Amino acid sequence: MDISDEEGRLLIRMAREAIENYVKDHKRIELPKGLPEKFYGKSGVFVTISKHEYGEKQLRGCIGFPYPDRPLVDAVIDSAIAAAVEDPRFEPLSLTELSDVVIEVSVLTPPERISVRSPMEYPSKIKIGEDGLIFRSIWSSGLLLPQVPIEYKWDAEEFLSHTCMKAGASPDSWLRPHIEIYKFQAIIFKEPEPRGRVVRKNL
Repeated sequence: MDISDEEGRLLIRMAREAIENYVKDHKRIELPKGLPEKFYGKSGVFVTISKHEYGEKQLRGCIGFPYPDRPLVDAVIDSAIAAAVEDPRFEPLSLTELSDVVIEVSVLTPPERISVRSPMEYPSKIKIGEDGLIFRSIWSSGLLLPQVPIEYKWDAEEFLSHTCMKAGASPDSWLRPHIEIYKFQAIIFKEPEPRGRVVRKNL
């Protein structure tokens, strides 16, 4: 699904409105009318909330839906609310924080399983700055967005290891048989500053 810059700005506005409305009134916003037709197509989405403190970006919440199971507009609204108040790593976002956070929306392509003859081939199949990863085993699963290894300057093996750890598995679990690794891409839009001009984020 191709998303224009203007449509990206609209997604960010919807995400912020959903967050602010829920934090203030504990209510889900009504679906806006007159949206582009593609917003009703099904797509995976993640919403990331961050704060800039002491000169550094601090994650404040990140939740989403990796698979295209629901319309894009619903996925954005529900992911935004969940990132604000349901991320188990953080306390729910407070009213006083609303003016200090920046919103990022990542619209995902459908995940595709990486086919390899040997687990040692996985690193060569991953493009840093383009691919996000999903680790899946019979016990757990974990996902990291494509912007994460750029931020932390990881190579492909480090990216794989951290995706395993996100699932609660050991860092070398990607080398084990009977696990599955998927990759996906994302179109990313972000506020550079709170309520700032929305930009397409290039990795």
